[in-house]
Amino acid sequence: MRFRTYKNTDLTVSEVGFGLWTISTGWWGNYTEGEAIALMHKAFDLGITLFDAADTYGNGLSEEYIAKAFPKNRGEIVIATKVGYDFVTHGETRGRGQREIPQDFSPDAIVRATEAALKRLKIDRIDLLQLHNIRMEQVTDDAVWKTLAELKGAGKIRYYGVALGPAIGWLYEGVNAIREREITSMQHIYNMLEQHPGRAIHETASETEKETMFLIRVPHSSGMLEGKYKAETVFPPGDHRAHRPRSWLLNGVKKIEQLRFLENADRTLGQAALQWLLADDRVASTLPNIYNEEQLIEFAKAPETPPLTSDDTERIADLYVENFGIEEDPPKFKGTMELAETAAV
Repeated sequence: MRFRTYKNTDLTVSEVGFGLWTISTGWWGNYTEGEAIALMHKAFDLGITLFDAADTYGNGLSEEYIAKAFPKNRGEIVIATKVGYDFVTHGETRGRGQREIPQDFSPDAIVRATEAALKRLKIDRIDLLQLHNIRMEQVTDDAVWKTLAELKGAGKIRYYGVALGPAIGWLYEGVNAIREREITSMQHIYNMLEQHPGRAIHETASETEKETMFLIRVPHSSGMLEGKYKAETVFPPGDHRAHRPRSWLLNGVKKIEQLRFLENADRTLGQAALQWLLADDRVASTLPNIYNEEQLIEFAKAPETPPLTSDDTERIADLYVENFGIEEDPPKFKGTMELAETAAV
């Protein structure tokens, strides 16, 4: 495993992290507590130190798992979590899938949620607190950012940032948060198959000379870039991928076949997908969806595999520009993708 440190901080994270949404929400299959904690222990043994949770994952379950998995070696891991969804009031109505519940980013709610997370985690300070799937309203609300600064000043959190989502396409929520706020970290979707708006958000950090670094979630495009799906693949009814249109699977498989040149005796396609992201020094860590030990081992070893060459990255760029030669409906982005006053960006 290799490690990166957020700019001008003492926050060091493993280049591959462990996102707990796969083992605590039921959207990627069901795990017993023992199975979940065993995967977390294996991740730690492989050098993974970043564990990314959210208070709404399993209505607090992901944070409880961290407390149970690492009761004595808290100083050896980095704990990141998120607040913003009112799961206390609405958690039981959420059901399966990716349906959102109401959010509450009022100062009182942020403080209450942070205090509750600290109790579930059984710690005194959270390493990285993220506002979970903020909208433009929160980007422009000074009270939100004052509250985060106060939590940091009080020693409840070390650093803070934002997470964008739930789906892809929160361009100006990300761009404006970087431009207007001092955030250590931004988490968002970005991968070889879904490069927009992620690349534009990264470029904003460089253009504005901000020190914000990025946590990349869905780095394998919901598993597609692991290279194991086939046209005949069927996802279980409880799996969130079962709700995607069949064209997503069929077109994705065609794209993957054109990326097989990235595979070799020393590197899988799934590892290449992580190396593509890690070639960007603005990336702090990657958060692949982990749901079994074999896959965990593969991803944890990715930083040690041969990096992509310049020819590799140029070929990927050319394929992406041409959409891999596939005609399909344009992606349905969420969030703010156009702003009149910033249309030139």
